[in-house]
Amino acid sequence: MNPVDIALLLLGASMALAAYRILAGPSRGDRAAGADVVLFGFVGLVVVLGLRVDSDLVVDIVLVCALVGFLSALSLARLISGGKR
Repeated sequence: MNPVDIALLLLGASMALAAYRILAGPSRGDRAAGADVVLFGFVGLVVVLGLRVDSDLVVDIVLVCALVGFLSALSLARLISGGKR
């Protein structure tokens, strides 16, 4: 196994554990944190796969995914807090 395969395996395992956290989380905060971990695990998978295929398009995809993840984290935090600042 090369380092790219090991990274893919570890990222997949972390995403699976975070998906379990989403399903079994007792609170909405746990579910939101698990969703963030899954999203950024996906970003990591895209980066590692981009290294494997040697593509420059990956940078654009990663930037869009990171922006969507940041905005979703903000909106979930607002939803969990009940709209209070």
